[in-house]
Amino acid sequence: MSSRRVVITGLGLVTPLSTGVKSSWKKLINSESGIISLKSNNITSKPGVNQNTLEEKEEGKFNELSSTVGGKVKPGKYDEGGFDPKEWLDPGDERKMALFTQYAICAAKQALNDAEWAPTSDFEKERTGVCIGSGIGSLEDVILNTIIFENYGQKKVSPMFVPKILINMAAGHLTMKYGFRGPNHAVSTACTTGAHAIGDASRFIQFGDADVMIAGGSEASILPLTIAGFAKAKSLATKYNDRPEEASRPFDRDRDGFVISEGAGIVVLEEYSHAKNRGAHMYAEIRGYGLSGDAYHMTAPLENGAGAELAMRRALNNAKLSPKNIDYINAHATSTLLGDIAENRAIKSIFENAGAPHKLAVSSNKGSIGHLLGAAGAVEAIFTILALHHNILPPTLNLYNPGDPASDFLSFNYVPLNAQQHPGIRAALTNSFGFGGTNASLCFTKCK
Repeated sequence: MSSRRVVITGLGLVTPLSTGVKSSWKKLINSESGIISLKSNNITSKPGVNQNTLEEKEEGKFNELSSTVGGKVKPGKYDEGGFDPKEWLDPGDERKMALFTQYAICAAKQALNDAEWAPTSDFEKERTGVCIGSGIGSLEDVILNTIIFENYGQKKVSPMFVPKILINMAAGHLTMKYGFRGPNHAVSTACTTGAHAIGDASRFIQFGDADVMIAGGSEASILPLTIAGFAKAKSLATKYNDRPEEASRPFDRDRDGFVISEGAGIVVLEEYSHAKNRGAHMYAEIRGYGLSGDAYHMTAPLENGAGAELAMRRALNNAKLSPKNIDYINAHATSTLLGDIAENRAIKSIFENAGAPHKLAVSSNKGSIGHLLGAAGAVEAIFTILALHHNILPPTLNLYNPGDPASDFLSFNYVPLNAQQHPGIRAALTNSFGFGGTNASLCFTKCK
């Protein structure tokens, strides 16, 4: 393995809490929720494309679903925490870009501005790459063009249809905008996508393929068909439709499924000496990356969390750290009955007797933002980096009664309801797991 170190120098977010890193982080640590009712009398128009076509056709169908809550990106101006594509895209881009790509471009521009990375030379552009993924991509364009084809035939199908639905198009559009000619990569591994994208990108730098990588995940799939599919799989929260802010409750005994959300998270990764030489601000270092497969079931985890455990152990091994060095774990914990308890068992199997100087903190951001599917791992990696950077533990919203059983949740600090100050987070893990039994864990430390 190469000794090239990789640091994070830029961050960008589009979340149900807000568009922007500072505003999203502030709302997260203030225990605010981005979960709303999706019923037609409670939602505003979706930002981006197809507002007067599919949006109008589909909006009323949310009312008919068994789960009617979600984490939507708020429309509006950036300085007010909203997303307006016209603030981020060039003229004509909305017609060419699916909404998940628009979110990715917005988050990437934030991250590049934050990193102050605007290469001008051919060499710098050739050493800058992109790795952005999505779990689903643009199901919206598939549905819309299916309706058009069935009603009007080939002549009305958009020539942008196929390019817009391709997962790699978010990365492709970004490279074209900035002239980046390093690795042009995309990941699509369900809900592990964002973590895999960041981990893969870090290895491109470690192995010398690039000096800078823009990496993360994006998702925009809050549609009646998506919800219907997840609902039929009995994955979604259905008991809290009249109380949307209470619907996502990781580790709580009254949890009954995840809440679907949308948004994007993008980071700028950089080789340490490259960042140091140009005086870049370094938020953290990515020290470890672990991957594993459950080899068990399409949608359910192993009950003992063995796949999750393997990913975490591999991340620790890659980082050359022991369990006692970890002060915080940003859990995948989606608020599902099986997933949360399996992950908790995996964490206990490694950390319960680690002998760390402080009680290990474990929290899940999904109580606040819901589950962003392919973007979740990247968004939560950013929140983990900020927790490490500020020594603040983000809360697990709606965690009133850990369990079930409660006896399984006595070993760690699950940061219930409110953020907590920490005396000094040295290292942190963030976990992501996806359908198909795909698992990833990222390890971040402070820069030294």
